[in-house]
Amino acid sequence: MNLPNKLTIFRITLVPLILLVWLFPYNQFGIHFISFTIGPTSISLLNVIVLGLFIIASVTDALDGNIARKRNLITTFGKFADPIADKLLVNTMLIVMAYKHMIPVVPVVIMIGRDIIVDGCRMIASSNGVVVAAGILGKLKTVLQIVTIGFVLVNNIPFELFSLPVTSVLAWFTAFVSGASGYSYFSQLKDYIFESV
Repeated sequence: MNLPNKLTIFRITLVPLILLVWLFPYNQFGIHFISFTIGPTSISLLNVIVLGLFIIASVTDALDGNIARKRNLITTFGKFADPIADKLLVNTMLIVMAYKHMIPVVPVVIMIGRDIIVDGCRMIASSNGVVVAAGILGKLKTVLQIVTIGFVLVNNIPFELFSLPVTSVLAWFTAFVSGASGYSYFSQLKDYIFESV
């Protein structure tokens, strides 16, 4: 197995680790995390740890693709596993944040619904021998999701110091870009989708 694929597998293994660290019932075992107070808000050490793990996973996302392209190590397994790893990571983070009431549920539903629709479109395209490259909106969506997750984990710092709801705005804007990206994929492939209707 080459290095890019190892990084992809590593990213996938980080997802259950993040879940374990984030959702472990620490209180039942008498474990309490300190919090850092910054102005009107505070950040739990647990959130900082989760953020660290998420950053490591996100860095491997950038690394595996760059290494694969530069060293000509692109494989069928990589094409299959890399997008799965990305969606597992980001969607898991979003679902847990919605579960913990850290982010509104509706933007999360829009983003995950978009991924399901795009995957279906790509599957139909693939069955017709058509390869759909990631568009600029899709790439922007991914960057916005990562940035949004980071700001949610640090409780909107530093913007919270100025009472600016940047995290909420980012969540809704990311959902909008995600929906626009999904529509772009759908419009490109609608002829294949409805060819036998």
